[in-house]
Amino acid sequence: MSVDIYLTFNGNCREAVLFYAEVFGTEKPKIMTFGDQPSDPEYPLPEGTEDLVMHTRLNIDGSNVMFSDNFPGMPFVEGNNITLAVINKNEDEIRAAYEKLSEGGEVGLELQETSWSKLYGQVTDKFGIGWQFNLDSGGMGY
Repeated sequence: MSVDIYLTFNGNCREAVLFYAEVFGTEKPKIMTFGDQPSDPEYPLPEGTEDLVMHTRLNIDGSNVMFSDNFPGMPFVEGNNITLAVINKNEDEIRAAYEKLSEGGEVGLELQETSWSKLYGQVTDKFGIGWQFNLDSGGMGY
């Protein structure tokens, strides 16, 4: 069993998932759009929304992260209650991802040693997604 994260965007999902694929060096994602699906006369797709992302997925360090644009016409609320935790044994990879996600984002906590990790930091990226970074050194479950 696994717990996957599902992130919803307000029309910029394609940009976000391609950015994250580059940051973490994953395969290029397969993207399913709303327009790829059979139309339903009861829920017609608003014109111009056919290319919005209905579903895509990345595997980041062994975890599946799924993405979608908000369904056209539904209210969108940008959430700040979702944080993705990256726990990695490679300090260089942590630093590289942290720096890339910091570009255009907001640093919550610079990468630094804490009581639970030799290297820990927090950043909210340019899409409003919160990230935590922990160097996995075997202590405190990291």
